[in-house]
Order: sequence, then structure tokens, then C-alpha cells
Amino acid sequence: MITFRDVHKIYHQNGRKVVALDGINLHVKAGEIFGVVGPSGAGKSTLIRCVNQLEKPSSGSIQVNGQEMTTLTGAALRQARQHSGMIFQHFNLLSSRTVAENVALPLEIMGYTKLKRRVRVEELLALVALEGKALAYPAQLSGGQKQRVGIARALAGEPKVLLSDEATSALDPQTTRSILELLRDLNQRMGLTILLITHQMVVVKQICNSVAVLHAGKIVELGQVSDLAAQPDSLLAQEFFPRCKSYEPRPGAVLVTLAFTGVTSSQSIFSTLTRQFDVDIRILSGSVETVGDRCIGQFHIELEGSGVRQALSYLNESNVGVKVYLCKGGN
Repeated sequence: MITFRDVHKIYHQNGRKVVALDGINLHVKAGEIFGVVGPSGAGKSTLIRCVNQLEKPSSGSIQVNGQEMTTLTGAALRQARQHSGMIFQHFNLLSSRTVAENVALPLEIMGYTKLKRRVRVEELLALVALEGKALAYPAQLSGGQKQRVGIARALAGEPKVLLSDEATSALDPQTTRSILELLRDLNQRMGLTILLITHQMVVVKQICNSVAVLHAGKIVELGQVSDLAAQPDSLLAQEFFPRCKSYEPRPGAVLVTLAFTGVTSSQSIFSTLTRQFDVDIRILSGSVETVGDRCIGQFHIELEGSGVRQALSYLNESNVGVKVYLCKGGN
């Protein structure tokens, strides 16, 4: 549905060249929820604004549903933008317009009759669970309700793609969960493709199918969220499963990170290690998280004993992700 091919974006500020996007290549499949994460200044907002050409890339190709966006101008670009709705961190609602009037704005621009606008607005407000709020003004709404208005407005033209620019960053955790549930429901019911940028790992964990990790304008990690979370040394896994970094192992011990898929596998692995290989296991940190529809766990452990080498061989041959971080005189 969305394809970036070798996309660059360069700004010139005060005689300096600032590279915001540096050779971006990614593919967002139709019907998936694709997240882009990274620190401030990584280029996330620039990337998503390039999709509908709010930002013009310096070079490269961007296609949405097979249409090359970078060559469009004028009326052709305005028509193409109708196929991708956008929601924002600070809602961008017009304070002088009611909820219904805010949702109806893109329909007015598209030339809908007054009757068709009214019918469509009623459908959209029902879709985002805001029945009864049509005549309210933005100042009378909570943050979550404002974002639901923003989502309804973005869906007014029945787009195939929804672009989300930090849409939950200004919301409290409970409201964030409700908005994410709404987005996932829209994705499943309407087959809507969602590209979202965020710095909140809970967003990626709760609803994203795929993710790109952006740093200094480059994609440094890319893949299915559950696959990356199951890799011991992936950047995403390090965010999901924080590690104890200051711990010094005991002499002769080995520090290991184990990644499991499935809740019960960790219990059986630990039991096997202690019974068969004469090793002591000290769990330094670890947890099990639900990522998409999979339970994934990572444990940072210390192994000590005469059977450490054999235990590591066993782990490497098992269906377990293994990363050995430090070995000081182990067997």
C-alpha cells in the first residue's frame, strides 16, 4: 500500500545541510498497522509527512496504492490526498466549529451536498463512539474525545490509508489504550492500512504488526514486531525488556540473555538446565509480554557451575534465542 524507495530529505538551514531522511526503503502492506519509532530528531515526522507530500522529498520514490506521489501537483495531488487521512498529536480541530462541523469540513471541500454531509457525519460519529456530541465544541471535549473527532474527520473521505502523527502522545495511558483499541478495530473492520509514528513503546506493543526503528534519518531495524521482540539483541527487544546493565558477574559465571516464545517454555528450559547440566541459575531481570498475539519473554540470567559450556550448547540447539554477553573464566 505504501512504498518508499531510496527516499532522501535534506533541509538547508542557516547555511547548513540537515539530512532528515537518508535513503529510506520500506514497504507497508495493505491492511497492516506499521509503526515508525525513534528518538526526537530521528526523522519520523518528516517520513510520515512525505507520504501525502506535506513534505516534498529531495529525491526518491513514494508510492501509495500504486500511485507515484512525488510527481503529483495541483488538483491531482489534492485528489490523491483524499485517499489518505491524517490524525495529529494536538488534534488540529477548529475551535469555532462544532464536532459535526469539524468532521464535515473535508466533505465540504470534496463537494458533498448538505444532505450527504449530514448522513456521512452521523455515520462517522457512530463509528468513533461520539453519538450525542455532534453539537458540542472542542473546548467541551476531553482529550480522548477530541482525538476521536480527529479520527472521524480523517476517515470522512473513506481513505485506504490512515496516517497517525504521534496521535496518542498528548493522552493519558487509559485514554491512549482506548484510542489504540479504536484504531485496531477500524483496521480490522475496514481493512484500513495504518502508518503511525510514535515514541511510545506501548503503541508498538499493543497494535503494530511491523515496525521500523529510525535513527538519524536511517532505518536501523525493520521487521515484524513479534519477530524483533523475540531476538535477544534487537533494539526493539531492549526497549521491551530493560536489562540490568550495572551488574558484575561472579568469577567463573556467564551472563546470558534468553528469548522465549510462549509462557511455559522458560520454566521447562530452566528446569532442564539445573537438572541435566549442574548449573546454578540466577535471574537478574526478565518478563513476559504479549506482543500482537504472541507471548514473548526475555530473561537476563547468570549461569555458574561445571556444566555451563554444555548448558550453552544445549540452549543454542534449542528453539531459544541466546546471547552471551560476558564470560570470565567459565567452563
